[in-house]
Amino acid sequence: MASPWLTDQQQRTWRLWLSVAELLPRTLDAQLQRDAGLTHAAYVVLAMLSEAPDRRLRMSELARMANQSQSRLSHTVARLEERGWVRRERAAEDGRGNVCVLLDDGWDVVRTVAPGHVAAVREALFDVLTDEQAAVLHDALAAVLDGLDPDQSQRRGR
Repeated sequence: MASPWLTDQQQRTWRLWLSVAELLPRTLDAQLQRDAGLTHAAYVVLAMLSEAPDRRLRMSELARMANQSQSRLSHTVARLEERGWVRRERAAEDGRGNVCVLLDDGWDVVRTVAPGHVAAVREALFDVLTDEQAAVLHDALAAVLDGLDPDQSQRRGR
């Protein structure tokens, strides 16, 4: 039995989602490039480290939290290391894994860039929604995420 086509409403919603999924990251990337010469992916890595205990995370956990593959994260971290914002070191607990550490210069970047990034997120996403629409969007996205990641193994903290 063939899968049914999307309804007209589903098709319109899907196409809106495709546009938002393309334009929102592009908008946030532009702000971060302009303000700090950073990609959004690099900023997320710095932000996740800034929120971690002792500003350090195992690379595997950081990849999950930043929604990046291990390979992509390795390239992102290498670029951040070149700028003197992070360093990699062996995990002290078992000596097998690697840990990424946010250095003081990287912490300064996060503190400097975060207010502009928050303003860009607010302007691009929340300022155009009512509080009720934002709540509905939250619930809808949470339902989609629960379907995509039912065991919660691939998502950032909520």
